[in-house]
Amino acid sequence: MTAGPAPRKLDAIVIGASAGGVEALLHLLPALPAGLAAVVFVVIHMPRNMPSLMADIFAPVCALPVIEAVDKMVIEAPAVIVAPSDYHLLVDRGPRVSLSVDDPVHWSRPSIDVLFESAADVYRERLLGIILTGWNRDGAAGLAAVQRAGGVTVVQLPGSAEASVMPASALEAVDADHVLTLDRIAALLASLGAGAVLLPASVDRTTSASA
Repeated sequence: MTAGPAPRKLDAIVIGASAGGVEALLHLLPALPAGLAAVVFVVIHMPRNMPSLMADIFAPVCALPVIEAVDKMVIEAPAVIVAPSDYHLLVDRGPRVSLSVDDPVHWSRPSIDVLFESAADVYRERLLGIILTGWNRDGAAGLAAVQRAGGVTVVQLPGSAEASVMPASALEAVDADHVLTLDRIAALLASLGAGAVLLPASVDRTTSASA
């Protein structure tokens, strides 16, 4: 356990996942406290020719409203905003949602990198970025952008992930504040409370399988 930065107010959380991500998020999203004073953005890789059912899947287990992103919608907390199928999800000034049909990144649209990089530009040190299970390198560059902006970085312990490539790639790109199992990530989210304040005592770099 290391002494982390001073307590900070978080305005947004970005979460990226691919293979095994639905199951991982069904574990994490119920930990978000009701009234959380932050917006949560979620990108999960999915087939681009199929409609996303993520909002329908996550809404029953989440204490926050779960909304599929709509282009130009105003971002208001509390909410969980999920990317629609075959669109990149970006955070724009305002803040507002922006949807894009630009080329896929790491063969993926929506792309985790695109979301994280745009959110880092807007929220800076008030952003928490989380990379979960997946089979490609999408999210590594995005999490590095979160770190450069002064945000907090969290990576699922690769050995605990259904697919370890994505979290392992993220750890090659950043010296993450947290390397944790799903249970520990859920505890971190629950600890934010309604004020979405991250306390320095919660920052660690646990790398053992027992984390």
